[in-house]
Amino acid sequence: MIMYFLRHANAGERVNNPKKDEKRALDEAGIEQCGVVGRALAALDVQVDVMISSPLKRAAQTASLVGNELSYEGKLQFDAGLRPAASFADFRKLIDKYAKYEAVMVVGHNPNLGEFLGRIISDGACEAAVELKKGAVARVEVGRNSAFVQWLLTPKLLRTLQASAAESSRPKSSRK
Repeated sequence: MIMYFLRHANAGERVNNPKKDEKRALDEAGIEQCGVVGRALAALDVQVDVMISSPLKRAAQTASLVGNELSYEGKLQFDAGLRPAASFADFRKLIDKYAKYEAVMVVGHNPNLGEFLGRIISDGACEAAVELKKGAVARVEVGRNSAFVQWLLTPKLLRTLQASAAESSRPKSSRK
């Protein structure tokens, strides 16, 4: 199985009231991050069979916006195993539930999404975490007895690559 771990994009400042924080939406920068990440994934020909999101608004918006860029036509699934307070055991249940799919994208929150990624690639042997910046996405090949990160991309890196590609495609006479 191929799993894409996508951390929700920028959503501004945390709100102290947990119920209100669950409804916190992406800000303008987060919406732009989703476009950058989604277009880059589309350019990499990423295709997913199912997209699963935390039920929190910022994660659902990230999944929806990136899914649109990927021309994902399936129904967005929501799973409590991706909530900020979810445990690794909850996440393992999610993986088992969607094991029949070849390519799965999960959209969630730090610190647990980075922890889940670290524990997947270490086969649960340690509590290592992989740092996922807001809007970052990692491609992980998950086998029967092992998993490894194929790549991890941040929105900043993707913007830099886009700018570089745009600059190199301009005629030399119009470059600065």
